[in-house]
Amino acid sequence: MRPSFNTSGPCIPGRHYMLPPGARLTRVMALVDDEKYFTLRAGHQTGKTTCARWLVRHYNAGDRYACIWIDIQSARELPEPAVAFPVVLEKIATAVHRDLPHIKLPDLTDLRDTPQTAILHALRALARASARPVVVLIDEADGLVGPAMVSFLTQIREGYIDRSDLPFPHGLALIGRREVRDYAVSIEDRRPLSWLGTSSPFNINAEAPTLSLFSPADVAELLHQHTTHTGQLFLPESIDRIFYLSQGQPWLVNALADHIVDLDVPDRHIAATAAHVDAAKEALIQERRSHIDALVARLREPRVRRIIEPMLLGELIDDGDALNDDFAYVLGLGLLGQQQGQYRIANPIYKEVIPRVLIHDMERQLYLKPSAYVKPDGRLDMLKLMTSWQEFWREDGHLAAAGFSYKEAGPHLMLMAYLQRIVNGGGTIEREYALGRGALDLLVTFGGERHAIELKLRRDTRTLKRAQEQLLGYLDEAGLSEGWLVHFDLRKEVSWEDKLTLTDIESDGKHLHVVGC
Repeated sequence: MRPSFNTSGPCIPGRHYMLPPGARLTRVMALVDDEKYFTLRAGHQTGKTTCARWLVRHYNAGDRYACIWIDIQSARELPEPAVAFPVVLEKIATAVHRDLPHIKLPDLTDLRDTPQTAILHALRALARASARPVVVLIDEADGLVGPAMVSFLTQIREGYIDRSDLPFPHGLALIGRREVRDYAVSIEDRRPLSWLGTSSPFNINAEAPTLSLFSPADVAELLHQHTTHTGQLFLPESIDRIFYLSQGQPWLVNALADHIVDLDVPDRHIAATAAHVDAAKEALIQERRSHIDALVARLREPRVRRIIEPMLLGELIDDGDALNDDFAYVLGLGLLGQQQGQYRIANPIYKEVIPRVLIHDMERQLYLKPSAYVKPDGRLDMLKLMTSWQEFWREDGHLAAAGFSYKEAGPHLMLMAYLQRIVNGGGTIEREYALGRGALDLLVTFGGERHAIELKLRRDTRTLKRAQEQLLGYLDEAGLSEGWLVHFDLRKEVSWEDKLTLTDIESDGKHLHVVGC
């Protein structure tokens, strides 16, 4: 079987192109050596399971530790310990049989009748049965909920505290998308744990290392493995483009490369170019591959919407609860990253996927003839497009915008759906948005021209003046001398006749078209 780029499940040596996991686990192994308990967190499909399984093979091939990997996702969303813990006990027994077959573990089924101590005694039995210090890796640990999560973490904490007197694992990692220490129990769940003096029953956590994303050198190395095996080149421009679009997110890197070599360029004598990468990106978005679809489903969750909607508007979030919990959740999903201390959408592909998913159904309901807005020379007729948009917004668009689940961002989403419907097949739309940016910026490329468009919610005259200044800055960044400012007037006292305006302004040597809606 020839190696391939992996887009589903953990990587298998020899079957998939893969980077040495040990390079991403230096800190993890140092924590194990120091007998620490910790959370290993990383976003969706970033290699958590691949790395955990590598650690098991690495440690069990030596003579220092005995290691098992336990996947407890089957206990996800089961709040009652009496229901969740029999599943966990079965997973522990299965992991020992698979990873440490030489260990004779007592029958754990007898522990089902005492869920309040079942996990504690199961891990003690494992530590007692092993001749070497035991390292336990518990995958999908953040999937437990309610009383089951509280009891699970509390029992591990009890074993940790008493391990100088009673057998218990040498090291333990809870693997998931977020730091389990941040699990905040409800008031009802917290009462029996008041002696801990904290809302978290897992305050023994040493730290929460994360798996790093691929660096540009990592991406080049992974792609070079394909070149070595098949002779097919990835040109430097394609390697740079894959890193830029993915920002090193492992699944995206593999998915882009896999689509290119398996579907778009199966001839190994033809090198992969940046254009091939862009085509693969568009295919991933259109096909809504499993990874993309999983993220899309999360967009409907209220705690994700509380973060993403203000980002689309360029506003700030002043909700303390969101800062404490929602950011951690969305970061854990991998939708967000941090650049220079600021929250940003994790990569350009996600940045494009999010609005396009939100407008998908609306876009396909719009009855528009894209050719009507294209000049004979192939360029986009922006003036005709914007005039048509104003008519649509007054008649139907403002009502349809209320149907988006992201209601505050409805005007922005509706215009993006309108533009996407016209531009599809003949151009592209790049989107720039972030918390506190103050607006959503679009860069439409069509017919060899680029058109900068800034979207803004207008609440007063000062808002409009600031928006013009922002558009001037965006034009400087894009190297353009002309741009469009579309502002949605939210003032209830203003009539439609006064809202629907089209004004041209000359400022700082640049030409601004101000479109009122």
